[in-house]
Amino acid sequence: MKKEYIPFVDELIELAIKEDIGDGDHTSLSTIPFGERGRMKLLVKQDGILAGVEVAKRVFERLVKDLEFEQLLNDGDRVKVGDIAFYVSGNMISLLQSERIVLNIMQRMSGVATQTAIYAYRIKDFKTKVIDTRKTTPGMRVLDKMAVTIGGGGNHRIGLFDMILIKDNHVDFAGGIKSALERVKEYLKKSGRNLPVEIEVRSLDDIDEVFAAGGADRIMLDNFDVPTTAEAVKKIAGRAEVESSGGITLDTLADYAATGVDFISVGALTHQIKSLDMSLKVVAE
Repeated sequence: MKKEYIPFVDELIELAIKEDIGDGDHTSLSTIPFGERGRMKLLVKQDGILAGVEVAKRVFERLVKDLEFEQLLNDGDRVKVGDIAFYVSGNMISLLQSERIVLNIMQRMSGVATQTAIYAYRIKDFKTKVIDTRKTTPGMRVLDKMAVTIGGGGNHRIGLFDMILIKDNHVDFAGGIKSALERVKEYLKKSGRNLPVEIEVRSLDDIDEVFAAGGADRIMLDNFDVPTTAEAVKKIAGRAEVESSGGITLDTLADYAATGVDFISVGALTHQIKSLDMSLKVVAE
């Protein structure tokens, strides 16, 4: 887990504890003797890519007294029905309090990783990298982004704070490409920030305008068809990174990759996924 992700992950875990446990897990408190220890296993019930083990361990460390964590599988491992990812032992009430939080995190992350792996495999023979977008579940963005990398994809910007991305609305409000780029450069100079700059274009003529205005680090081709994308890649010719975006599906992914773009951003990696089925079950000792 990247160091910069840890504060976000810890905040998310605290929120998950508040919303699920509240003032106590009264079912467990009333049915399980205080201080009783237990053992559980994470059972995989669907084929896919495993993700979230690191985060799950962090949840257990936060909640479970006298924790013992026996890890058998790692994030990024391909799993099948019946696989056991880990065993965890400790205070039984604490284990039961952790159960749904861990499963919610791991099932979604594994779903994202599995979806990403399908897309990444489709373009494995090209230099192009499939990357995510900001179309994520509020509060879970860092976990979604972690899962994408586990599945073999890449991350676009984390949020609005770590990259300048001039989209069509910014261009229109600023009065055009030239004005938007000039304002960005002035802002970065005044603020002392060193952020990469990407700009979205809607036509081949827009590309000429970008370079006439001094260029950008990356150019996003918004809703270009495949032939026009190929023309755009030739026009940019190594002067900037090239990203394709908008309406690209699994069926058309390889066609776009074949044009030579550096990145293809796909919102479906995080907002059209199916969680991977798994469960935490008590192990009799």
